[in-house]
Amino acid sequence: MKGRTARIVLGTVAATLLLGLLVLALFPWGVLRGIVTREATERFGRPVTIGAVERVDTIGFHPVIAIRHLRIPQAAWAGSGDFARVDTAKVRFSAWALLTGDFRIEAVEASGLRLALVRDRNGRTNWSRPGRRESGGGATDLRDLTLTGSIISYRDSKQDRTATVRFAADPNTGLRAEGRGSIRGADVAIRVTGAPVRPGPWPFTAVIDGPALAMRAVGRMDRALDTNAMTLDLTARASDLKLIDAVVEAGLFRTRPVQLSAHVQHQRPVWTITDLTGTIGRSDLTGRITVDKSTDRTKLDGEITSRQFDFDDLSSAEGRAEAAALERRIGPRLVPNTRIDISKIDSTDGTIRFKVGRIVSAQGPSPITAMAGRLVLDRQLLRIPELRLNLTEGVVRGSAQVDQRGGATRPTLTLDLRLSDASVVSLAGGGGDFTGRVSARAQLTGAGETIRDAIGRSRGFIGLVVRNGTLPDRYAAALGFDAGRMLVAGDDSTAGLRCLVLRLNMRDGTGRVDPLVLDTTRSKLEGTGTVRFPEERIALRLTGAPKGDAILRLDGAALMNGTIRQPDLVIPREVKSIGNIFRSIGRAITGHGGPTATNADCGALANRALR
Repeated sequence: MKGRTARIVLGTVAATLLLGLLVLALFPWGVLRGIVTREATERFGRPVTIGAVERVDTIGFHPVIAIRHLRIPQAAWAGSGDFARVDTAKVRFSAWALLTGDFRIEAVEASGLRLALVRDRNGRTNWSRPGRRESGGGATDLRDLTLTGSIISYRDSKQDRTATVRFAADPNTGLRAEGRGSIRGADVAIRVTGAPVRPGPWPFTAVIDGPALAMRAVGRMDRALDTNAMTLDLTARASDLKLIDAVVEAGLFRTRPVQLSAHVQHQRPVWTITDLTGTIGRSDLTGRITVDKSTDRTKLDGEITSRQFDFDDLSSAEGRAEAAALERRIGPRLVPNTRIDISKIDSTDGTIRFKVGRIVSAQGPSPITAMAGRLVLDRQLLRIPELRLNLTEGVVRGSAQVDQRGGATRPTLTLDLRLSDASVVSLAGGGGDFTGRVSARAQLTGAGETIRDAIGRSRGFIGLVVRNGTLPDRYAAALGFDAGRMLVAGDDSTAGLRCLVLRLNMRDGTGRVDPLVLDTTRSKLEGTGTVRFPEERIALRLTGAPKGDAILRLDGAALMNGTIRQPDLVIPREVKSIGNIFRSIGRAITGHGGPTATNADCGALANRALR
């Protein structure tokens, strides 16, 4: 009896399973059109319509269904018309996968596909699920793909990109896409080719080609159309690095013409870029970068090395033309007008280590011979905590910081730089009548869109010290207002430069002299006044005295005006008047030349200027 019952139970179970399999094999999938329509409507957040859904095969566990007249309206914010239309699509999928809740498409044959993809200025896309963050291309299990008469249009306001591309796919000849577009105003042709869609690795080639921008990627995806897992070799040429950035979206900047190549691997969510080589203008670079997109903030980690680097290469032709026009209008300036606004780098963090072997410049030899440091970016706080600049003689060490957190309209620049072991000759580019060892320090904080603007609003101090040098004897006499000795001094005679000490106490971009002392073995000069930034306008009053008997000492003071790059020394009329000269002659004859100067305490003054 027990055995008979067991056989009945087993038979019932087997019959139920067979019946279930038969139902699954024969299931009329077209009856689910309403459910599919509702699910698609929920997925896209707008009413989806499907003309018909019917099963076209008879029996099996890999059914083929035909979908006709599918229409998905465009998102209201993206414009009028449709987001997607399909005249006819045949889809084969695995019924077994449905038993586990997974809809796994195995083959697609579609005609009359139209897609209108849109991204707005804030990065919102019309293909993402409403309320969810955009994701990359997903994995597929496609074993076959056939496309005819398919067109995809793309409009991206965030990166200023447009494209219209025709797609075709054939099980024998593979995938091909061709079209035209525009990237930041640069016209381009677009081509994509790939092997027939089958299980296993899928080789492909993608090309963007135009006069201002050309990129070529040759690679392989782990599975067909699965951009989440792929490797590729990339080459790129552009009139401006910003054009390449409009494609890769890494937050790069405008430059001179660029050529790059790299090996790229993508294992979502990480991009790994190795064997990076290229040139920007006449600067070269090599390196590696890892880009992690596992969160809504992109994380960078990389190393960049350059054998030769020109700072001018980091500006576009338009930027250089604007800078030249500005210099013609206001005259040459010492502080660069480099932009430091990082407000648009709002979703990128990371660390980039850099090393430069040689600095070059079209304006002539640069005193900077090498550079190294580390860029650290964290939520619009950009720091270079360990900056080092090697000079022909000497080194600059310190830190720099650009802070634009909290939605600040203007970034705040903070500098703490110290120069040591330099020489006047090396900083001047060789030659010259003055020698001496140079030390300096700048500790400044100010807000502005450029370095020049920030210094023009800065507070802090600038200190400069020159020690143990020489200068022509006639100049040393002039510093002591000894006109007679200046005239009789030999061209080859020199005096000792004990120290030149200058400190500017900065407030709202104006540096007040405290102190200015130029002490030589023959004379001492002292100054008062201001240097105003960003104009770099000098307003100094200079007085001097000899350290011994003067031949012809003039009373009064000299004025220094103009700018740092173009100073103008003015001798007031009363100082060089005939009356003042005769009075000076009279004092020289009577031996009453006035008080003489004593040696400055150069050590104490230097410590005060650089502390």
